[in-house]
Amino acid sequence: MTELEQQLAFIIEIDKLKAVYRQTTVKEDKNRHENSAEHSWHITLTAQLLQGYAEQPINMTRVIKMLLIHDIIEIDAGDLFAFAKQKDHQQQALKEEKAAQRLFGLLPTSQNEEYKSLWLEFEEANTSDAQFAKSMDRILPLVQNMNNQGGSWAKHKISQSQVLARNNHLQTIAPKLWQYVVAQTELAVTKGWLL
Repeated sequence: MTELEQQLAFIIEIDKLKAVYRQTTVKEDKNRHENSAEHSWHITLTAQLLQGYAEQPINMTRVIKMLLIHDIIEIDAGDLFAFAKQKDHQQQALKEEKAAQRLFGLLPTSQNEEYKSLWLEFEEANTSDAQFAKSMDRILPLVQNMNNQGGSWAKHKISQSQVLARNNHLQTIAPKLWQYVVAQTELAVTKGWLL
């Protein structure tokens, strides 16, 4: 296969991300479930809009790439609800690693290595770029659930402590956004949307 044929095969394959549905619903579209491709677009734009809150240097080009590719592995591994049990997350991690090998393996070697490396960096969240990217992946569902009377939180009886734990990278990478998250979760508790 030529490089172009490999790239086109990947482009065709990632179209399947539009068929992977999440727990978050789209209020403006009769509360249908959001798909992972929509989510990737939404968090990427969110990151661009909120980058000014990052209190550590970040490289937005890298952040954007991470956000655009981080869920591609769901084509094979499926989407796991953020608040699933720990053992389910451990099993999901194994599926995702296998999916990353296959999906990024469709690309020419240099792009395969770059994308897999960015995906792993996002998953490990040890760099400021990855922490900011992961924070955007976590804050957007909060915004969506708050805009939808608790959304998936209320449906699954999620607690404030669970939401705060998922957003903990904000404490260091974007403290003002962390304060927003804390205030919103407190409001959600008073409204009965979070336990």
